[in-house]
Amino acid sequence: MRILVIEDDPDIALFLKSALTEEGFSLDVAMDGERGSYLARTNEYDLIILDFVLPKKDGKTICQEIRNTGNSVPIIMLTVRTEIPDKISMLHLGVDDYVTKPFSFDELVARIRTILKRPQVMINNPISFSTLTLDSQKQMAWKGKQEIYLTRKEFQLLELFMKNAGKVLSRGTIMEHVWTIDSDPFSNTIEAHVLNLRRKIDTGRQKLIHTVPGRGYKMDIKK
Repeated sequence: MRILVIEDDPDIALFLKSALTEEGFSLDVAMDGERGSYLARTNEYDLIILDFVLPKKDGKTICQEIRNTGNSVPIIMLTVRTEIPDKISMLHLGVDDYVTKPFSFDELVARIRTILKRPQVMINNPISFSTLTLDSQKQMAWKGKQEIYLTRKEFQLLELFMKNAGKVLSRGTIMEHVWTIDSDPFSNTIEAHVLNLRRKIDTGRQKLIHTVPGRGYKMDIKK
């Protein structure tokens, strides 16, 4: 799962990036509203955490710009405002939820997971393909009845492949969904992770992740 945090307080931004990464999410961070709005409208995210007060563009403007593009990505607003009319106004903007500053990290994670459990987002959880089963909420994967140990990136990579089984995924698509925007697109990190993942999920002669020359990778069962 990929989350965008738009927050200008460096301490909060750094804390959220570190803590949510530990929870199994991939994080991009924008430190001002202009950059945040651009990233939100040009990348695919599973959820956005948006501060209300930001330099260059405020949270209200960003939310409106995101929704005006037809993007229904879930948005959690961080705000110091506690009055009921302010909260109602945020919901009318298209915000899915809000957390009042100072906030409890455990509460924020609970709200994130609650939103991501909604049917339109988590419709196939747990998901299965061939002998593989993956539960993103429990961060667990199995091959048959045997649990597979996966690193965080391997888990996110397998989740992406399983959700898009039968489709060719380009390196750009994989980089966009599993790595962050500051990752080097020319490194061999994708190839290395795919190789390690293949070693863990392949059974005998059955290969599940196939290289499509010049195009990317595809999870499929080849007879």
